[in-house]
Amino acid sequence: QKHYQKAWDEAKAKSYDLRADAIPIKHAKASRDIASEYKYKETHEKQKGHYIGCRTAQEDPKLAWAARAMSLQNDRIYRKAYHDSKAQIHIPVDAMSVQAAKECQTLVSDVDYRHYLHQWTCLPDQNDVIHARKAYDLQSDNVYKSDLEWLRGIGWLTEGSVDVVKAKKAQEILNERLYRTRPEEIKFTSITDSPDVVQAKINALQLSDV
Repeated sequence: QKHYQKAWDEAKAKSYDLRADAIPIKHAKASRDIASEYKYKETHEKQKGHYIGCRTAQEDPKLAWAARAMSLQNDRIYRKAYHDSKAQIHIPVDAMSVQAAKECQTLVSDVDYRHYLHQWTCLPDQNDVIHARKAYDLQSDNVYKSDLEWLRGIGWLTEGSVDVVKAKKAQEILNERLYRTRPEEIKFTSITDSPDVVQAKINALQLSDV
């Protein structure tokens, strides 16, 4: 047995010589390529019949959904910088709008609108001081109300005011006569060529002939 397998053992010890164009090698390569091609096209083969009937890409629901999702994603990315920076507002202190707002605030401010007269620092029980204080209070009140003097004696009509207009609108809404039309006020005219009217005419003619 040892002499019988001597040549085989010596060949195994040296290594093996397998040619690249051997039939088993070619068979294995072909099987590998076939399996790789099948795996590569497996998803395509499964979905091959699902797209029948879509003439354009817009009619395909999957493609339309993908395009819509892509547009939304692009719009979100496009506006991301704006949404991140829209709350961070930097206005220069000398801007025209800021200056106009400051002047408007000065005009409507009650502190700058009223000019109080000076306060007396003498004895409060002196008669001349009491008389002068009353005179100055009257003068201050006159100065304070001077811009309203031109309104004194001017009449005002309530026609066109907010409350009158609101009352008129409410009256129109609640008016039953304008909201509904009574059935007896509708002019009813029968259609002369309706099927029931035509049949009645034919029956009347037949009875008349009889």
